[in-house]
Amino acid sequence: MEATETKSCSGYSKPPWLFKGSALYQLHLVKAETARTFIPKEFRLVEAFGYTLGGFFLAHYDDSPAGIFHELVVIAGIVWNPPTSCAWAARVLVDSHDACIHGRKEVGLPSQVAEFSKKITAISNKPRRKSYDFLNVIGMGATQFDTKNVMDIQVTEIEGHNETDFCNFQIPTPVPKSKSGDWMGPAVKMSLPSFSGKTELIPQLLKYSCQIECRVRPVKPARVSGPVLPAENHEARSETQSLNFKDAKTDDLSQYNGRDRSISVLLSKPIFALEFNFMKMQVEAPTAVAQSK
Repeated sequence: MEATETKSCSGYSKPPWLFKGSALYQLHLVKAETARTFIPKEFRLVEAFGYTLGGFFLAHYDDSPAGIFHELVVIAGIVWNPPTSCAWAARVLVDSHDACIHGRKEVGLPSQVAEFSKKITAISNKPRRKSYDFLNVIGMGATQFDTKNVMDIQVTEIEGHNETDFCNFQIPTPVPKSKSGDWMGPAVKMSLPSFSGKTELIPQLLKYSCQIECRVRPVKPARVSGPVLPAENHEARSETQSLNFKDAKTDDLSQYNGRDRSISVLLSKPIFALEFNFMKMQVEAPTAVAQSK
């Protein structure tokens, strides 16, 4: 009799799990006081001058254990647990129930189901910009191209029968200057380590790593906006939409829910963006981590 592959309650087979597709990895300067609201108090946040490094990972998987789906990982910041530091996810949104269950029960992630809707908007051509000399030297110079279109991605969080606008991405869609394929950037291998856990379903601290092989290139950062508010509530909720917390103290941030605080991370200042193409991402099973004292 032919052996059958064992699968978890989420439909995933045994690890490692392989995901193929493309992604946008964008880094932001996130206020430390905002990032700390997501991170357990016993952990130290890696910060400088009141900021930590966060952002988001926006992916589309053509092939995965859960089939075709989108994923948005909101990264609150970098956590230090000697001898290593890793990223900490504030919120994970996926348009796959299997992927959501897997994230919650097996990886210890704050996963939520969402809808991702896309449309292409044509814009006027812009003049070409020269890439940075240093990036050219290492083979990662930004391509000189005319931006003709913008991909608009609307993310809507779904909980039961309720749908709530979460955020919107406007991503410039470049036109390559040649058909040689060189504009996709060099082939690289990298590891993106992360902590997870400390949730109701997974109370212990976990660590996992995404081993990625892809073509990578720097791109213009995506423009991120918060929820679209009804006109009659715009003035009353303008502060909630901006979510900059400029005048809020750390203790005051508890008045905002996890969703609003996650949006504030996305609305922080972008500093760099990388586009991953022809991506193969292998994820090993998370392992329990002993907390330093």
